[in-house]
Amino acid sequence: MSIFEIIKQRRSIGKVTSQLPTREQIERTLQAATHAPNHHKVEPWRFFVQAGQARQELGEILVASLTARLEDTTSDKAQAMLTKERNKPLRAPVLIVVASLHSTQPNVLDIENIEATAAATQNMLLTLEEMGLAAQWRTGEAAYDPQVKRWLGLAQEDTIVAFLYIGFPAIDSTERTPTPSTAKTTWLGWD
Repeated sequence: MSIFEIIKQRRSIGKVTSQLPTREQIERTLQAATHAPNHHKVEPWRFFVQAGQARQELGEILVASLTARLEDTTSDKAQAMLTKERNKPLRAPVLIVVASLHSTQPNVLDIENIEATAAATQNMLLTLEEMGLAAQWRTGEAAYDPQVKRWLGLAQEDTIVAFLYIGFPAIDSTERTPTPSTAKTTWLGWD
């Protein structure tokens, strides 16, 4: 299958089986990420691959983070929110947190590092699709939370670009028809 066909076929799939992808599949995915373009060749991306108990540990960090943001944690609604937060990392057998490191080099811009890390994440999504694995790219408040960053060993200036949930698909992907590129394109200097 061509890369163009893989791009057209790829969808976010949130329902996956409990079957753990192989380490080789995850390593191939990470290797693809490292081939993303990046300004000044700083390779700003960092990957935190979690499976098993590590996902539960992250769930507890997410609960602590949400608890600190809530005014009341005793209501039924708050308890439901905390339970949902605790279970987020368990959505898939593998969770990769993808982060972009803040640069102190004067000629390197954080936005360019974030963009490069997003490109690395897209490389991962396409590689997972090629291997028949399902993935879903998420962020949310946890991506900006100081406790989550601290738990991962990131500095506050670093940016979490993705929580990438990975597994074998439990459902078929849905058809999607994007807006044609012609509706989003302005041609300049072309006849």
